[in-house]
Amino acid sequence: MDTWQRRTLIYVVVLGGVMLAYAAVYDTGMSVFEGSPISFLHAIQVVVETFTTTGFGSDAPWKSPEMNVLVIAMDLTGVVLIFLALPVLVFPLFEEAISTTVPTSAPEDLRDHVVICRLTPRGETLVSELDSWNVDHLVVEPDRDRAKDQFKEGYDVIHADPQSGDGLAAARLSTARCLVADDTDPINTSVVLTAKEVAEDIRTASVVDDPDNERYHRLAGADEVLSPRALLGEGLASKVTTDVSTDLGETIEVGEDFEVAELPIQRGSSLVGNSIAGSDIRERTGVNIIGAWFRGEFESPPSPDATLDTGTVLLVTGRETQLDRLRDLATAEMRRFRRGQTVVLGQGEVGATVASALSTAGVPHTVLDLEDGPGVDVVGDATDPDALSRAGVGDARTVILALPDDTLSEFAILVVRDLNPEVELIARAEEMENVQKMYRAGADYVLSLASISGRMLASTILESEEVISLDKQVEVVRTHAPGLVGRTLGEADVRARTGCTVVAVERDGEVVTDLGPDFRIEEGDELVIAGTDGGTNRFTETMT
Repeated sequence: MDTWQRRTLIYVVVLGGVMLAYAAVYDTGMSVFEGSPISFLHAIQVVVETFTTTGFGSDAPWKSPEMNVLVIAMDLTGVVLIFLALPVLVFPLFEEAISTTVPTSAPEDLRDHVVICRLTPRGETLVSELDSWNVDHLVVEPDRDRAKDQFKEGYDVIHADPQSGDGLAAARLSTARCLVADDTDPINTSVVLTAKEVAEDIRTASVVDDPDNERYHRLAGADEVLSPRALLGEGLASKVTTDVSTDLGETIEVGEDFEVAELPIQRGSSLVGNSIAGSDIRERTGVNIIGAWFRGEFESPPSPDATLDTGTVLLVTGRETQLDRLRDLATAEMRRFRRGQTVVLGQGEVGATVASALSTAGVPHTVLDLEDGPGVDVVGDATDPDALSRAGVGDARTVILALPDDTLSEFAILVVRDLNPEVELIARAEEMENVQKMYRAGADYVLSLASISGRMLASTILESEEVISLDKQVEVVRTHAPGLVGRTLGEADVRARTGCTVVAVERDGEVVTDLGPDFRIEEGDELVIAGTDGGTNRFTETMT
């Protein structure tokens, strides 16, 4: 029962009790003080008339002072109980009646959809991915107000309890392709258990907050258990370990000896301060730049006049030797010969994963956290200059912020940058909307947990599609494009229309990477495209 309904029920009971009490007193008073006995029903009528100020009937006026005082008391009580209670009780009732009505069940013809149990920021990324692949989804939200807000924002949502069989049945789980449990660990396991009761064969994906609880999700029956924070930690660490290894790092092989790679330009690189055209990257390395991240904003293709700065991340294609040459250019001279100290701020799940990856790669590092514990080298506040100095931030080569609070991370970035203007600063962000603020604060590279989580879920659900991601920011997708058959790449103008790039075409078992504007798409060709979420989404919406 909703809050206003409980209040209304209590109010009606109290009002009825008070009116009956006044009726009994009035009935007695008329006999004792006025000498005019009346029936109890007549006494109730007078009380109602008094409370509603509609009149007093034939009983007025009263001769005795006692009855006049009683009537005055009834007048005041009626004003308080009826007129002053209207804004609290009656108005919400009317507001509820005229407000947006959220569905409580899915359409009967809904099939092959994804049931999402509660919508989180990562769920918003998931919905975007599902929409781009024309996969229906349905959000099950137990909170009426949240469901109403999501419904107004255009989400397909029903107001139901995902932990109850009736709630999941209302979502037509038996006809769905998958269920995603995206709440706390206890609620997620409960949802999975309920789902298996409603539809035993339904495929379920559950998001785990604490990796130690993963086994319980599987015991509950989850087919896929996703731990996005661990992946985020690995992504943050890879920005350091790639620098000190002989491998290129984060690459995707498209064809034989032809790859797509994401390479960040580091602080101190000879490329910093040059425009893309002025840097002569194509002439010096042989790679093709198909996109670039500038302070978190992706451009594809980037403008030749765009300035390369610390933290710029290039999305390029080329052979391994060509990519190696670009890596040498993008790496600062001092970083090629010195294995400097790395400071990790935060020893939660993400920070612990970062530290573990650094240890595996043999990268010296110091961990700072508010509380002492295994793996913590310095105890202190990540926003305290003294604590940061004790952790060695002033002489550090790289600082990785693994804090779970975006506001604290933004402040810590400012403090770290003030202590060491030349340090490479890599940060995590809980919410996508805070990524830009972290770049403005001075971060060189930022990874968003919400984005990583959403794409992990999408990749799991869309198992029939090959969706590969570099650091879960730039996607490389293999897909057929019937809308391009018979047209050349120049005629299709894919870059201008979608913001992504066709990097290769697989035809008759062979991968073609030498693609010019005159290359014509044929029936059966599988295209390899690269771009951001928006770019690949637009491609699948308009070209497939």
